[in-house]
Amino acid sequence: MAKQKYYVVWVGNTPGIYTNWPECQSQVAQFKDAKYKSYESKSEAEQAYREGWKQHWGQKKSEGKAPAKRRTSKSASEKPIEEIDYNSISVDVGTRGNPGPIEYRGVNTQTGEVIFSQGPILKGTNNLGEFLAIVHSLAYLKKEGSTKTVYSDSRTALKWVREKQVATTLERDESTKEVWGLVDRALHWLQTNHYDNQVRKWETKEWGEIKADYGRK
Repeated sequence: MAKQKYYVVWVGNTPGIYTNWPECQSQVAQFKDAKYKSYESKSEAEQAYREGWKQHWGQKKSEGKAPAKRRTSKSASEKPIEEIDYNSISVDVGTRGNPGPIEYRGVNTQTGEVIFSQGPILKGTNNLGEFLAIVHSLAYLKKEGSTKTVYSDSRTALKWVREKQVATTLERDESTKEVWGLVDRALHWLQTNHYDNQVRKWETKEWGEIKADYGRK
């Protein structure tokens, strides 16, 4: 059973605290410069809402609070979370089981407007869908002559894009023929094209759910 989350909307259609992602998404999806973030407990969400977005949104959880116990060796090597680049495309995957039917889309990070979508694909995995969505974005942006950033919340898919290869246990059979055909095309594109776009990790804990999220938690 999925753990209950609480979504704080500081800046959106109707600011407040919401108990599920679809309600939160309806407040921020088409709202310019929306400020929102998820929390594990109601008390955390209420405190964050009272304190305002400047102390919480886009910041690491430790900022603005009494320092917790730290291991010096780790904190010295940590990189600060960068600001969101809103001139970008954000991607995400919608799944019905993993593996199972998948679909993916890319949206304008600033407005939430859907730029492209693909699926449903009969059978795939979350990470393969994320991989396809990233490569789809890069191919789309190259055709447009754009160097916009691409965001994904999948570390695995980002690694696959960097390495230009996928490492998955999904077998090649009749049920996965469609997704593997798309993956093979995506790999070929990566191996035969150059791009200058940054492909970056969406920091969900600091920024809230990625704009392209399907809300299937």
